[in-house]
Amino acid sequence: MRWRLSVVFVAALLLASPLLHAQAPEKPPEQLRMLSRDELDMVKVLNAQERAWNQGKIDAYLSGYKNGGDLLFIADGKVTRGFDQLQLDYRRNYATKESMGVLTFSELEPHVVSENFGVVIGKYHIDRNKKMGGPGDGMFSLLFEKTDQGWKIVVAHTT
Repeated sequence: MRWRLSVVFVAALLLASPLLHAQAPEKPPEQLRMLSRDELDMVKVLNAQERAWNQGKIDAYLSGYKNGGDLLFIADGKVTRGFDQLQLDYRRNYATKESMGVLTFSELEPHVVSENFGVVIGKYHIDRNKKMGGPGDGMFSLLFEKTDQGWKIVVAHTT
């Protein structure tokens, strides 16, 4: 299963690669074309995560990730494996609403890769006071899997 996820993720990144290096259009990509139902559903997951984060509901935020041992989260030069470890890390690092700050996702670009997998790339911004770590910005790429519970993130990579 991990091998298959890795192959799909690498293929998705290769397909998205020309988009990452292309001249940025004047309008965000999601405004340039009609999104499919699956692409919209992946974006809805991120919209729900953004709302949950900004309400200080860490468990609701984490519900966007697949709850399983094959989840991979890559950030700050570290790979976190499995939902349970990701949940522990998030609860420790973001124990209060104040430490979470205000999250904004932007420039979301969803792509369906196959019947059961999709990729979303985008940017994030966290606004919080200096005492809580200050603001944070970066980009992300997410591999989604279509599950019985809907689209879930199975691989997340943030910079």
